[in-house]
Amino acid sequence: MIPAMDLHLLRPPPGVRFFRRYPSPAPFRSRFVTVSSILPFAKEKAKYHIELEAAVELVERACSLCIDVQRSPLSDGRILEKNDQTPVTVADFGVQALVSLELGKLFPSIPLVAEEDSGFLQSQNLVDPVVSAVSNKTSFHEESFSHADVLEAIDRGDRTEFGTKPATYWILDPIDGTRGFVKGSKALYVVGLSLVVEGEIMLGVMGCPNWVVDTFHRSITDIQGYKNSSPGLGIIMVAHVGCGTWTKRLRHMFDSSFRPSSDWTRCFVDGCSLVHKANFCIPDSQAWESLPLSVFYDATTNDNDDIGDKEIRLLPFCCGSLCKYLMVASGGASVFILEVKPERVTKAWDHAAGMICVHEAGGKVTDWKGSELDLAADQFKRRIICPAGGVLVTNGKIHQQIVEMISSSSTVVRH
Repeated sequence: MIPAMDLHLLRPPPGVRFFRRYPSPAPFRSRFVTVSSILPFAKEKAKYHIELEAAVELVERACSLCIDVQRSPLSDGRILEKNDQTPVTVADFGVQALVSLELGKLFPSIPLVAEEDSGFLQSQNLVDPVVSAVSNKTSFHEESFSHADVLEAIDRGDRTEFGTKPATYWILDPIDGTRGFVKGSKALYVVGLSLVVEGEIMLGVMGCPNWVVDTFHRSITDIQGYKNSSPGLGIIMVAHVGCGTWTKRLRHMFDSSFRPSSDWTRCFVDGCSLVHKANFCIPDSQAWESLPLSVFYDATTNDNDDIGDKEIRLLPFCCGSLCKYLMVASGGASVFILEVKPERVTKAWDHAAGMICVHEAGGKVTDWKGSELDLAADQFKRRIICPAGGVLVTNGKIHQQIVEMISSSSTVVRH
């Protein structure tokens, strides 16, 4: 068995709290469970608990790296645009290098699939700040790794060719929602890490450094104005197959004078069973009017309960796909719907960690035809998925109804 890293185990929490999520229509659930490790469930229940403990620790450190880069006085000069017109930062490369270095040491036989490559980084002369960011968070002594090691660690995410058989590998999105990251405290972003074993997602971890812990007890429009230094910010969400989905506050967001609670809260999707009562998330780049459901409903961003039968509430909430998965898994949204246009490529890292978190919280993820997303669609690299029409993420209760509405939308006269 491969040994786990030094996880700096938290003190045993007194219990796990379950409470109703705002603005979820889900019924109140109340149970209490005693836990006694860094994970919210007994290790013997989780076959991959060593990998999950490592993933939790790494995502927490990665989130801390992101905050450090944001606070750097030179951060504005380290925002670049890739060839696909998406932004990338020192933090994106730093997180990928950090996670790759540590996973390579802990689990050397498990390959990594990740977003970035070092060629663009080197062309922009940003290797030094990336190495600096990584050296502050890695378990390695700074003298024990070189610039070349960091570049090689970044490129490890695009090195493996898998073939047609079911594969075991990590999937990393160093920062999902980089557009949110570059806005500082004004929008949310997520670090996402998942483990695929023989073609099936076994665990997922998502860290959101500027998430307001009390999000669901505030109005949607109030959430985005909080500063990163607030002790109420930052959560980590974890899921392991068969063990549920859980959240707690991020340890690495606090200075030594503050001891965050180590209680884990179990997450459930909301209980909404009527489409027009559901809370929807859509990509920032897509308009509601371009989606099939717009022939049935208008969209409103009103926070109040005065929603008509021909309207749905649209949450103007976050950047990136994983944050929207997080919203559905935690009961803050009922639906995340994403259209996949022919000219756009859908990447596995934008979905993998979120998929298992939603599944383990009681929700469902398919393409627009109701078929499960195939992580092996890209047989050799495992980087691309090919959902028919788009991706549909729901609480499960209204999933089939929405699939049928999408299918019939082309024959409906717009209301």
